[in-house]
Amino acid sequence: MIKKSHHTVRQSMQDRIEVGEWPLGALIPGEIELASEYGCARTTINRALQALADAGVVVRKRKGGTRVCEMPVRHAKFTISIVREQVEATGCQYRHSVLTSMLKIPPAPIVTRLGLKSGEKAFYLETLHLADDRPFAFEERWVNLKAVPNILTAPLDDISANEWLVKTVPFSSGDVIFSAMNVDQKVATSLETAIGKAIFVVKRTTWYKEEFITTMKLFYKEGFQLYTRL
Repeated sequence: MIKKSHHTVRQSMQDRIEVGEWPLGALIPGEIELASEYGCARTTINRALQALADAGVVVRKRKGGTRVCEMPVRHAKFTISIVREQVEATGCQYRHSVLTSMLKIPPAPIVTRLGLKSGEKAFYLETLHLADDRPFAFEERWVNLKAVPNILTAPLDDISANEWLVKTVPFSSGDVIFSAMNVDQKVATSLETAIGKAIFVVKRTTWYKEEFITTMKLFYKEGFQLYTRL
C-alpha cells in the first residue's frame, strides 16, 4: 500500500470540494471507499476528514456519514503581535520604555480574570512602545506570578514584556477583545493625544491549560489599523 500523509489526502479532498466534484451538502464516499481510491490506510482517511471537519468544511455524523457543509465556515486566525515587529514593519526604529513595574494587589476584575485569590499580588507593568521616539502604543499588563515567576528577573528594559512573554512562555489558549475607547489622562499623556480621544484598544488574556498567564490592554496611537488574514 502506498503511504500517503493525511495532509496530502486532506488537501486533495478540499480541492475536490472547491471545484464542485462534491457539491455543498453532498454526501462524501465512505472511509473504506476513499481508502481504496487513495491507496492508503483507513486511519489516514479518518484523520483527513476530521481535519476538514475541524476547519468547518464538512460535517461528520455517526452512522450518517460525512457531508460537505451547506455553508462552509471560515475561521479567522489571530497571531499575538510583537509590537516591535509592528513598528519595524512601518520602517521606523523601535524602542520601549518601562514606565511602571511593581508587585501589587490587582483590582477585583483582574483578580477574577487571572484566577487569583483575594489579597494575592500580581506583577503590574506599564510600557510605552515608541516608533522613531514617538509614541506608538501604551501597554498595561498584569502577570500571574504563579504561572510566570521568572518574569521578575527578566531583562524587561532590554526586551519588552510583550515580546519576552510571546517568546518565552507557552500558552494553550486565550481570548481577545477589540474595541474603541475614550482615553483617560494617563493614556492620553503617554500617547500625546487629547483626553477623551477614541483610540483602538486590544484586550487580551492568555492561559496555559488551567492556569492564567497574563491579561493586558494595548492602546494604540490614533490612526492605527490592525491587519489579519482569513
